[in-house]
Amino acid sequence: MAINFNEIVEDFKRTNWKDPGTWSLAPTFIVLIAILAAIPIAGLLLVWQEQWDTLERDKNTEKTLKDDYLNKKKQAVNLDLHKQQLREIDTQFGALLKQLPNKAQMDALLVDINQSGLSRGLQFELFKPAAAESAREFYAELPIQIKVIGSYHDMGGFAADLGQLSRIVTLNDVTIEAAKDGNLTMDATARTFRYLDDEEVAAQRKSAAASKKGAKK
Repeated sequence: MAINFNEIVEDFKRTNWKDPGTWSLAPTFIVLIAILAAIPIAGLLLVWQEQWDTLERDKNTEKTLKDDYLNKKKQAVNLDLHKQQLREIDTQFGALLKQLPNKAQMDALLVDINQSGLSRGLQFELFKPAAAESAREFYAELPIQIKVIGSYHDMGGFAADLGQLSRIVTLNDVTIEAAKDGNLTMDATARTFRYLDDEEVAAQRKSAAASKKGAKK
């Protein structure tokens, strides 16, 4: 039996798609085939979509795991280098710490500061260590108010001598004015530092932790 495609085309042209009851055999058959094909295809797409989503999540998880692995591998490769750097830092820190006196050496350091000025021919009008130290994490700072009279050259030598002391001493808030006799008057705050002993460090950390806890409340 030959199929007349022209008749089928004419049937489609005459078909009222809004009224399925008037459809001829050809449009009805084609629509039925389309529906039967669409149902399993739609089902497959829904199933595949879930699988595609799962696959995408697995790909992202795999990428994250690979990145973590590479980072940890890099850290493991550089572990010996990091340990060496840490030892060097500890050595440098220890060397710097040795430049700070302990509590028992502070009095001797104050004498050294005073003697540095006197040896330069400076006249002290004021040499007043603060009544209390300012404690930091592992060291304490002691400011000393000083006022000296002398020549510009002698004051420069005094500042250089402080820099040459075996302990750290800095000059801060320096003001210099001319005196009536032709000399200069220098007002400054000399700051020196000492390291805290183990008990003081423990107390300092305990106080800091208590302050932080109180701030959170």
